[in-house]
Amino acid sequence: MAASDGTVVIGGGLAAAHVVQALRENAAAEPITVIADEDLPPYERPPLSKDFLQGKQPAEAAIVHDAGWYAAHDATLVLGEHAAAIDRERHLVRLESGAEHAYGQLVLATGADSRRLDLPGAGLPGVHVLRRMDDARALKEALATGGRLAVVGAGWIGLEVAASARQAGMDVTVVAPGTTPLGTILGEEVGGHFAALHRAHGVELRLGTQVTGILEHAGRAAGLATSAGEVPADVVLIAVGAVPATGLAEAAGLAVDNGVLVDSSLRSSDPDILAVGDVANAENTRLGRLRVEHWDNAIRQGTLAAQVILGHDDRYDWLPYFFTDQFDLGMEYVGRAGRGAETVIRGSLVSGEFIAFWLEDGVVCAAMNVNIWDVNDTLRGIVGRRVDAARLADPEVPLPEL
Repeated sequence: MAASDGTVVIGGGLAAAHVVQALRENAAAEPITVIADEDLPPYERPPLSKDFLQGKQPAEAAIVHDAGWYAAHDATLVLGEHAAAIDRERHLVRLESGAEHAYGQLVLATGADSRRLDLPGAGLPGVHVLRRMDDARALKEALATGGRLAVVGAGWIGLEVAASARQAGMDVTVVAPGTTPLGTILGEEVGGHFAALHRAHGVELRLGTQVTGILEHAGRAAGLATSAGEVPADVVLIAVGAVPATGLAEAAGLAVDNGVLVDSSLRSSDPDILAVGDVANAENTRLGRLRVEHWDNAIRQGTLAAQVILGHDDRYDWLPYFFTDQFDLGMEYVGRAGRGAETVIRGSLVSGEFIAFWLEDGVVCAAMNVNIWDVNDTLRGIVGRRVDAARLADPEVPLPEL
């Protein structure tokens, strides 16, 4: 198919928006079409568990560019439409409505879907997940009635929603099988700090606990049945991670394994199809194969895909970055630490202001600043260097010297 068919982007998130933005910022003149199955133009998801849920900003604030921006930049928005199939031979995307869109280059930015639990009562009214704007609207409405919230899962989404609900005055219980919140990501010491933070703000943590079912009363969810007894609740949130939305790619015969497999230029097993954001299992030139579900990665991969489409030789070579805000804690994390990494703390966990480093074989593999700002770029420069643990922990050694 001729390059004049332009670029088609399937997805309604941050990565999709930045493909379009970067193409137009770099003077790409070919047609661009964005196909999204929600009624909103592409939007970012971090506010869904924080500012939107807390009523601090409207849904529209999460939109990256409004419909007028796409029109002004000669990009066609196709909203509320599901992409049903990719015809790779004819270079066409077919929608459920029957409409077809030709492409020269196709970008899959289909994101990820909330992981579901196969439990008795999981389909009851009052059981929520949080991934899309409609999920957030439904959860916000449910939380507005007050009462008790039970969260299944102690990962980022579960803890952020727990903090938002607790700040709104709800009673909150978090149930998770692990012994430490975020333990697989941050380790026992730093994960323990998050546990202490939530407990200090009145969140009940039931850790090392299995959920066996959803309690029911009058046809609605009424809490959790667990290995440690019942947890009564008016609202239940299932927050046990996400699975990449690869159905479209699999049906098209693309290579898939925990996401769409792409190389360091984000090209899939079909060189005319790229994948970006949460759905992309990409080869990072520094760290190997990664699938990263974070805001920063969506922006960067969307931009990289545009550069690749324009013929540049850019590669996926940056370190993962993410952030969170919970109660009075704000933090930024850069790098990637394995489960056996050594943790080094600079500052005081008790004070709530500290920097954490993770080392593997004496090399800094990740760093995190907590309630200490304007240092993350410096930390990014430290990651990958061999630094003595005593110097990392010593506040008298200026960070730039590391």
